[in-house]
Amino acid sequence: MAINFITAGESHGRSLVGIIENIPAGLTVDAERINAELKRRMLGLGRGARMQIEDDRVEILSGVRARKSTGSPIALAVNNADHQNWINAVSWDGDANNRPLTAARPGHADLCGAIKFGFTDARNVSERASARNTAMTVALGAVAKAYFETLGIGISSHTVAIGIVKASPVKHTESVNELADADKVRCLDRSASAKMVDEIRLAALSGDTLGGVSEIIVTGVKSGIGSFTSVYKRLDGIIMAAVGSVPSVKAVEIGDGIECAKLYGSAVHDEMFPDGEGRIKRNTNRAGGLEGGMTNGEPIVVRAYFKPIPTLKNGLDSVDIKTGKAVKAADERADVCIVPSGGVICEAAVALALATAVSDMLGGDTMAEVAERYGKKDSAV
Repeated sequence: MAINFITAGESHGRSLVGIIENIPAGLTVDAERINAELKRRMLGLGRGARMQIEDDRVEILSGVRARKSTGSPIALAVNNADHQNWINAVSWDGDANNRPLTAARPGHADLCGAIKFGFTDARNVSERASARNTAMTVALGAVAKAYFETLGIGISSHTVAIGIVKASPVKHTESVNELADADKVRCLDRSASAKMVDEIRLAALSGDTLGGVSEIIVTGVKSGIGSFTSVYKRLDGIIMAAVGSVPSVKAVEIGDGIECAKLYGSAVHDEMFPDGEGRIKRNTNRAGGLEGGMTNGEPIVVRAYFKPIPTLKNGLDSVDIKTGKAVKAADERADVCIVPSGGVICEAAVALALATAVSDMLGGDTMAEVAERYGKKDSAV
């Protein structure tokens, strides 16, 4: 059975919870490593006041004994410290008239969700649609990352654009997280980083928000993961769906897909050459490591395009979903720019998507079996 997961919880509810199943037995699952990923999600200039309230730490509820997975579903929980400030509004026995949200925000799930479920208060929608829920995605993604570390596969990210400011391209040969995490906006181009910081501060001063682009890199991946035999097994689609499901992501690019659409095929496809040792090499990776729905042995390169956060201090024109009258959209507490932390969230999304494909191909009840099938017989599991 392939690795899969489910999450539950609301932005200001008691806890965020998640279950990941079909993790083979014998995987080291360390709460502090998961906490380190949760801390990375809080990085970056442009985050809002919520990050001053929360101290995200995971509680491992099941599926792990003595820091090793048992083969049973792994259940995780992350408590919301801010719940205490909202307990009368969002708890199961709270007051539904407490903190209503009726001034729908353009670009948010407020109006569509209210119409879908017949609500006149979008609080029921905003609580689940909130990007706060990605904390559990990151926690579960940390388990998937641990799975891949035993196979020699690394997943990292960095910021390549915020607003109109673009960073210089980088080579995709190894993890970039250590360098990226040391920067205020997780950008590897120091000159561009300084300009990005200025853009975020300007947006904050004007009560506005900014979007941008994060690049996710997967290294150490062998050829042949995914498949051309079914639309449901094409790895491009699996990854795009996972990244596209991250709040605020409005476009997903594999490799140089956008630029390649402007060029002739002779200038796009990654030519192959013998390396003199019985293997095949490529001098370019415009395909982003994926051809025909499968990995081709090159690093997987994914870019997530984030729209600006839809909650603005100076609310846009909207309609009150309860009265039908013209209003300014609600000013809920929110970030100015989530692109730096968005890269960390998308790392987790890619890890979970790739875990589905790899586990579907390799199977295995134990991590030792998985490592051997992947060709990592000397892997410490």
